[in-house]
Amino acid sequence: MAAPSPLSDHLLALELALQSREVRGSEQKLRELLAPEFREFGRSGLAYTFDDIVTRLVAETGPNNTSISDFSAAMLSDTIALATYRGTRVNEDGSQLFANRSSIWRLDPDGKWRMVFHQGTATE
Repeated sequence: MAAPSPLSDHLLALELALQSREVRGSEQKLRELLAPEFREFGRSGLAYTFDDIVTRLVAETGPNNTSISDFSAAMLSDTIALATYRGTRVNEDGSQLFANRSSIWRLDPDGKWRMVFHQGTATE
């Protein structure tokens, strides 16, 4: 079932926050948005754990030229939501990388949504 617009808007805001240099550069902010058991299957095909992804994101430098389009969210249960979207990254040389992306978000007992899983699949 489709997520109500306020929830969809909120999850989109969280996804955008995770794209921001401010959040990506802060271990504390990443820990607020990613569940300790977080896993990712990246666009590259590599698999990452929570510790892997926090280490990688905090170490990133330079601009993060990414955008999100075709965002949607659907509730899978009372506390689990699936977000899907198309991600585009513009490289310094102007080339673009496209990926279909999906994230599973969980509403934790403290009332905060945390990402437990993310996957990026390369597309043209």
